[in-house]
Amino acid sequence: MVSAPPPNSNLARSEPPFSNPVCPSLRFLLSTSMDELLARHRKELRDLQSQITQKKKQATKKNRKAINADCDALESSTRARHAAEISALASGDPSTDLNKTERDADEGRYIPPPSPEPDEEVSGASNPPAPPLEASATATPSPQPTRKPNRQKARLARRAAEMEAASAAAAAETASQPSLRSLEITKMASLIRNHNLAEHQIAPDGHCLYSAFSHALGNPAKDGYKETRRKCGEFMLGHRDDFEAFLEEPIESHVEKVMGTAEWGGQAEVMALGRAYDVRVNVLQAEGRVEKMNEEAKEGEVWLAYYRHSYGLGEHYNVLMKKEGVEGGLNRE
Repeated sequence: MVSAPPPNSNLARSEPPFSNPVCPSLRFLLSTSMDELLARHRKELRDLQSQITQKKKQATKKNRKAINADCDALESSTRARHAAEISALASGDPSTDLNKTERDADEGRYIPPPSPEPDEEVSGASNPPAPPLEASATATPSPQPTRKPNRQKARLARRAAEMEAASAAAAAETASQPSLRSLEITKMASLIRNHNLAEHQIAPDGHCLYSAFSHALGNPAKDGYKETRRKCGEFMLGHRDDFEAFLEEPIESHVEKVMGTAEWGGQAEVMALGRAYDVRVNVLQAEGRVEKMNEEAKEGEVWLAYYRHSYGLGEHYNVLMKKEGVEGGLNRE
């Protein structure tokens, strides 16, 4: 869901968050190529969530059901495609092309018709002249030639069947592989216990970073993210020289998204929140690492749990509290 903070606190690079080596039990699942595929999937899901959010905001009473159905169908088709791509990469043959002809047709490319069979070619010059009327009346009618099947349709049907069989095989292979989600959840639960922390679930709605901060600061209200978004945007504008170099768009446009949309928070926003509230930020990951940011702060600390695979829309933050402070408020020494 959200991009994560970099390995250090000075925002020295813009690489994907928390891409550190994983533990041995996950190494075989998270090769470089798989990380790239999953990163692309997460970006697509983030973009999809933004589209869905905008569509639902524009819905009226008359078309809300139709828009919701369209959004569900779009998300389902995207997830199905992601599953097929992961399966293809895991099988070692991601370039398999089972139905190029059908894709060409879907994309509007011209598909030439099959060549005519020799006995179907028309040649008016070689046809014998019609017999006299009297002879044709008494002649026995010749049998009509058998019409040959359309070979192009047969090829398309065969390829469609092959694609369906391949999809079923990929789904079966994916089901037999270890679940990245279950591995991550198990590892995080152990780490949270070891750090004597308790986890509070945050809704995966695009506001998770800001809601987690709000909860950690003692405001567990459902709309608490609004204040932390405002504070984050104002701090970035007031310290633009510290953030502009790490943004891919003008800072005014970026801050407008931070303060007025459900855009995910990333590494720049984590640092901005820590500095704006003068708190240390500790981000616990399934790999066992704790990313520490703004360590010179004096107003307490915020603990966050960072997930990559456990939530449907991608990266996600939950808030962690010391067990004696589960009900909210800063963790203080």
